[in-house]
This record gives sequence, structure tokens and C-alpha cells, in this order.
Amino acid sequence: MAVIGGSSCSSVLALRVRELGENGSSIFQLNGLRGVESRRVGDSWMVRSNAKSKQIRAVAASTTAAPKREKDPKKRVVITGMGLVSVFGNDIDTFYDRLLAGESGISLIDRFDASSFSVRFGGQIRNFSSKGYIDGKNDRRLDDCWRYCLVAGRKALEDANLGPEVLDNMDRTKIGVLVGSGMGGLTAFTSGVESLLLKGYKKITPFFIPYSITNMGSALLAIDTGLMGPNYSISTACATANYCFYSAANHIRRGEADIMVAGGTEAAIIATGIGGFIACRALSQKNDEPQKASRPWDKNRDGFVMGEGSGVLIMESLEHAMKRGANIIAEYLGGAITCDAHHMTDPRSDGLGVSSCITKSLEDAGVSPEEVNYVNAHATSTLAGDLAEVNAVKKVFKDTSEIKMNGTKAINDWTCPWGSWWIGSYCNH
Repeated sequence: MAVIGGSSCSSVLALRVRELGENGSSIFQLNGLRGVESRRVGDSWMVRSNAKSKQIRAVAASTTAAPKREKDPKKRVVITGMGLVSVFGNDIDTFYDRLLAGESGISLIDRFDASSFSVRFGGQIRNFSSKGYIDGKNDRRLDDCWRYCLVAGRKALEDANLGPEVLDNMDRTKIGVLVGSGMGGLTAFTSGVESLLLKGYKKITPFFIPYSITNMGSALLAIDTGLMGPNYSISTACATANYCFYSAANHIRRGEADIMVAGGTEAAIIATGIGGFIACRALSQKNDEPQKASRPWDKNRDGFVMGEGSGVLIMESLEHAMKRGANIIAEYLGGAITCDAHHMTDPRSDGLGVSSCITKSLEDAGVSPEEVNYVNAHATSTLAGDLAEVNAVKKVFKDTSEIKMNGTKAINDWTCPWGSWWIGSYCNH
């Protein structure tokens, strides 16, 4: 089984179930977001869990021969760790269970007085704690965007069993960080501008520029952990994290890194952020029922909902992961990036930018359209965006009767003229 995910911009990545031969079927069950025990059952593998959390099962198409896929363990990329900061807290399994329970993390904003705003709700994080991950002095200085990034990144490393004592015995020049942000340190930037206008340039904090620029998440995480491999950020609005996963995987494929810490981080639920997106006319205004405001593919959809948080994956070459006995959660198969070259916010109505990106991603992953049975869509709840994305999916996947589409969002999201899609599978080695 292959799953495909992306944003209406056009970038695609791919994940897959453990490859069992060209015609082998696979069954998997997950405890939270990871499989626990696997065993061979005839021509298939089963991943089992005895935990209480709700399980998912998916069956791969067994009649379609897959295109040729990468076999070199040095170039195969797997996911060995996950970390996040979200409206549901900072624990992966709790986060996943609450999603499965259908809970919404959207509520009325109380971080600032939004009573005069036409949009007064969002995915605001409350009671966030960085204790044990950021020292008190830096914690007080940092923009929330970077606080979320540091905690999510460190938790992902812990989840991958890459704590300080393990990293001390590794070649850190082969471990990189690529965590992007669409907005960067918006609070730091806003505070700096306010200081300039109200008090003059001499009152601007020396942290104004460093904590505003979008590469600071990757930089701070590398400084904190001593990781000396490729380090930069990508900023492509809603597609940012997808671009980061795609680029991180290519660093591993080219042999430039053994491990990449990759993901995205955002913290734009402040007056400037919400006000700016209201001005773009992109946000839902369903203030009377905020928990139901995001309605992808619904005829009454009226825009997306702003959120915040950070999500980070540990991406690693299969060879390196197996040598150190890492827990393999999933395998990245391939990805692609394209551009609509059409409009700042509206996608092409025919979905060509998206469909061409999906096709390129499938080719890169060595996955046939018939193998895909799950699509995690961009699903912005905008009139133009949802329609274009559905048109693109129908164009690539001729028979969509068995494809499940979802629009689950974990961090913030908005429409943009770029895009990324990815394909992959869950596995347990």
C-alpha cells in the first residue's frame, strides 16, 4: 500500500508498506503512529500491537505490478523518529488518538483581543511548556516559532533513540537539519517594528533580526544538538515542510547525509498574523461554530483556519538505520515539486500544476497510480483550491472508488502558488 500526501501548491512525497515483492500483499496495524510487532503470514507481513489505542488496517493492491523501485539501502530513506508540538500537546500517540477520536483543536483566540476581528478563532496552542528542552534564559527570548521547533526537534531525536549519548558516538557532519517556516518569527518581527515606530531604532533588540529570519529554527536546533550536516530552511508557505522532507531525502540519496532532521514550524496566531490573513480574504469566518469551520469539499466552505505548532521527522538512510538497530516507522519512496505559474493564491482551475506534480512524484517513487489508496490532501476549504485538487486527483487516479481522501491538518496551512507532494508507506523492519 502506498499513501500520498501534499499541498495544493505542488510538492508530493511518498511513504510505503514494507516491500514484499512485486505482487505481495501487505497488512499493517499501528499503535498510535507506529507498528510494534511484525510477523510473516504467507506472502504478507502483519504488524501487531497490544496497546489500547485505536488501530488502523490497510490492505495493498495485490494485482498491480509496481514500477522499479530503489533497492540500494544507502539510497532508500526511512523515517525513524517523530516529534511535534500541537494544540493536543507534545506527545505523538496522544495527538494521534485525539485525531482518531475526531476532536478539533480549534477554539476562540484569547492570546490577544480579537473581539473586533472578523475572524476570532484558530488552532491556538495553550499551556505550552519547553521544560527540559530549552533553558530558561533562552526560553524567555525566543519567538514561539523557534520554541516549538526546538521541542519538536529534540523530541523527534529522542523518539529515534538519538539522544546526546548516542550522537556523541556518531559523525555529526553527516547529520543535517532542515526545518522550514512560512512566516518565521512573526512575533519577534512585529515587536521590532513596534519598537522602531514607538521608541526609535536604538530600542530595537539585537535579537530582532536573528529571531525573525526563517532559517533560525534549523540553526538553533543544530547549535543545540551539535549537528553539523546540511543546514538551512525553506519557505514555501503551506508547502514548506513538504519541500523540507523532499530536499532532506535527496541529501540522503546523494550521500551528503546519513540522517536529516526535517519538518516545519509556525506561530502566526498573533494580531499581525490573523489580521494579515483576514486581509487576504483566505480565512473562514464561521465564528459561531469554530470547531466546524474548516470544511474541505463542503459546498458551504469559506476558507481555512489558522493554526500553529511544529512537526519534525527523523529521515535516515535504510543502511544507517539498520546498522544502529533503529525502529523504522515508514519509508519515504519519492517526491516532486512543481509550480502553477498562475496566481499568488488561486490554483489553476484544471489542477494541472497539482496533477503533474503527483505524476512526477509517482514516477520518482516507483509507484503506480493503482497502488495508491490514501491521499492526504491540502484541502484548504477554499472554493478554488478544493475543486482544483479534486480535479487533479481524478485526472491522475482514473478509478478513485477505493481511494480515501483526508484533509487532516496538524500545523498551519494556507493556499500558495507552489506545491509539494510525497508518497510513502508504513513499514516495520
